[in-house]
This record gives sequence, C-alpha cells and structure tokens, in this order.
Amino acid sequence: MPFTRISLHAGKPPAYLAAIADSLDRALVDCFEVPENDRFVAFDLRQPGELIFDRHYRGGPRSDDYVLFQIMTGRARASETKARFFRRLADNLAQAPGLRREDVMVIIVNSQFEDWSFASGEQASTAPREARS
Repeated sequence: MPFTRISLHAGKPPAYLAAIADSLDRALVDCFEVPENDRFVAFDLRQPGELIFDRHYRGGPRSDDYVLFQIMTGRARASETKARFFRRLADNLAQAPGLRREDVMVIIVNSQFEDWSFASGEQASTAPREARS
C-alpha cells in the first residue's frame, strides 16, 4: 500500500490533478506490484516561491510544471522494478495530463509494515498478509 505525496505549483484544474493521480495509479499497478484499488494520494499544492527546485540538476531543463512524487511504500522493490515504474510513470504523465518527462521527479521511501497503522490504531504488521503491498 504505497502512499504518495505529489507536490506541484497551485493553480491546475481538478481534471489535471485527476489525470496525474490516474497516471500514477496505472504505473503502480502495471509496474510496481500494487493491486487494483490500492490508491492513497495527497496533493501538496504550492504557491510561487514555496516549491524550490534546481531546474537542471540531473535532468531538465525543468519548467514551472515540475511535479515531485514522494512514494512511501511498505516493502522494497527490485531495482529493475523501480526502473520500469519510473519509465512508465513518465510515459503515462506525458500522455495525460501532458507533462514533459523532464518535469517529473520521483523519490521512493521504503519502510516496514510495523511503521504503518491503516486504521483503528492497529499496527499494520498484524494485518493479514494479503492486505500488504
């Protein structure tokens, strides 16, 4: 069950944000071993001056449409799985909502299930195995 925080400049319409979430979801399901209907996303919409990024560091040039994905996951994936996911996400976002590949940055943060509580104050490591992703 990955949780993704998506940071970008404020001002995009709801359909644009929905297209980002849908493109992310498809890439997670198709390439990151995440089951259907396992969607947890929070948008962090920033005013000018609140999202500071290097326009050329290890990529770019980045535009004001830059989007940062921070994906927190309960288990590690193989390097090949992550590389396939990164490519698919950039491809999906280029199609909808039309983001340039240079404007997509992704950070994956791994944790243990004992670090999560999905509901009722219960530690996730006690949840049934099939519920874990």
